[in-house]
Amino acid sequence: MKRRDFIALIGGATAFVPLAARAQQSDRMRRIGWLDLVPESDPGAQARVTIVQQGLAKLGWTVGRNLAIDYRWGASDVERGRRAAAELIALVPDMILCGGSPAVQALQQSSSTVPVVFVLVAEPVAQGFVQSLARPGGHITGFSYLEPTVGAKWLELLKQIAPRIRRVAYVFSPTASPYAPLFYKSIEGAAATLGVETITAPARELADMEPILAGLEPDGGVIFNADAFILTNRKLAIDLAARHRLPAI
Repeated sequence: MKRRDFIALIGGATAFVPLAARAQQSDRMRRIGWLDLVPESDPGAQARVTIVQQGLAKLGWTVGRNLAIDYRWGASDVERGRRAAAELIALVPDMILCGGSPAVQALQQSSSTVPVVFVLVAEPVAQGFVQSLARPGGHITGFSYLEPTVGAKWLELLKQIAPRIRRVAYVFSPTASPYAPLFYKSIEGAAATLGVETITAPARELADMEPILAGLEPDGGVIFNADAFILTNRKLAIDLAARHRLPAI
């Protein structure tokens, strides 16, 4: 099982553990909203759907019998997420499961009462989604999967696979990852030890990525941030790195 699929399963199942005892006693249809950062056609998204539904079925919640799930896809930025969040909230769900910072931010702005469980979010405290990791507070909780010091490890790994690199661009979306400066600070801190120059390279749209990568040849490398924009457009990112013969992580 892929790690993110497992996290998604736990996220969905955890939210329903308090209801599991009632699943066999009540015929009332429960409703989940699902707000995802990638398109519906994404293979990973479909894997998550399957695994979450299987996990919930083991707890007594079966789609079509006592459970309905309403999906909204492609919430890779806050504006799209806000529109999708409004649609889901209008359906009066018992809770909403979401992935990625833009989706959480949109839901936080759209409702202060609907329970939200998130996955695939970095630094939820710094982004203001929860009060603390130990005590989230409010109506939002979930799973954090990255913390800033991993930025140094990204650079170390990149240097190991491509010792010749001298310049490394940290490519990220400013709208999808407002937390990116925290990760870059870690990258920058490791750069001097590794003999590498680093630069931040914000990509606000797809057209921004080509000139960023083209400017790194011949001794450059790329760190693609793990944000919604990069994830959604990962095929293009990988293809561009290959075209310009740049080692990337």
